[in-house]
Amino acid sequence: MTIFCSHCHRPLQAEMSCLPRRGKQAPGASKPFRSTKSASKARRDQINVELQALRSLLPISAQEKERLSYLHTMALVCLRLRGAQLFPPGTSPPAGPALGAELLSLLPGFLLVLSANGKLVYISENVAQVLGLSMVELLAQGDTIFDILDGRAHEDARKKLLLAQEEPGREVTFVSEMRTSKAFRLQHGGNRAVAVRGRFTALCRLASPSAAAFLALCTPVARLPADSDAGSQDDLIQSTHILDMTFTDVTESVTYHLGYCREELIGQSWYSILHPEDTDLAAAQHRAVALGTGAGPAAGPAVLRVLRRDRTWAWLRVSAQRGGGGGGITCT
Repeated sequence: MTIFCSHCHRPLQAEMSCLPRRGKQAPGASKPFRSTKSASKARRDQINVELQALRSLLPISAQEKERLSYLHTMALVCLRLRGAQLFPPGTSPPAGPALGAELLSLLPGFLLVLSANGKLVYISENVAQVLGLSMVELLAQGDTIFDILDGRAHEDARKKLLLAQEEPGREVTFVSEMRTSKAFRLQHGGNRAVAVRGRFTALCRLASPSAAAFLALCTPVARLPADSDAGSQDDLIQSTHILDMTFTDVTESVTYHLGYCREELIGQSWYSILHPEDTDLAAAQHRAVALGTGAGPAAGPAVLRVLRRDRTWAWLRVSAQRGGGGGGITCT
């Protein structure tokens, strides 16, 4: 049997010389690319040069640029690119970076712009006053709204954003604890509850409806006590309930915050003054405390809307615990 060469189709025994020898290059063939330490270093140096060039273009202070890691640099570049896609050069985002620091400081919270899929597009610089994290530091958490929200609020936030997207112009609100700096958590005992209130605005100049932007104002639910009045009880309402959450007593401060007299609430159900959208969360907290499973997340502090006497809504951060000896439930 004669074996033929696959290169020149001649008998293999006669044409062994036609095969490329191991370690040698066939005539006319291009030299294969081989990675070497010097080539890898050259590529890394080129990448570093490009990242430095991108960093120099970012509209942040020189001090912040010096602290940027490569990951932070790319996160900020992506943020700027998303902003440029929604608001091309020559246009300004509504309430965008043109706002000065003095004007931003007058707002009750910080401004947030999201893309249709929840990606961060713009965060106003005064976010540091609310969360203790600068815009650059906040991006280290991730590049979507869900990366900076408490995990328990993700599903509610998705539902509200979807509802707002289906009905452009409709205002929606959701509340969640947002991530804060370590120093903030040590001082105040945890992250900060923030109400996100906003709507999707269709951008007429863009053909795709998915290019609409969600414009929101993020407002702290409760004022944080200053160091001088950290022990003050003025911002607290305490109430006691039997196990079905009927009021048995409440502190006089309820009049200042909610407008009710004590006598108006005693004998009423806690659920009678809750916002309908928050009853499931309140019920989960109620079950966890009543059944003695207070270690679970449902028994942790819950941010709920409560009806004031003047028919407006107040946001309260509610902690609940079971009384000693199997008694009633105390809420703060």
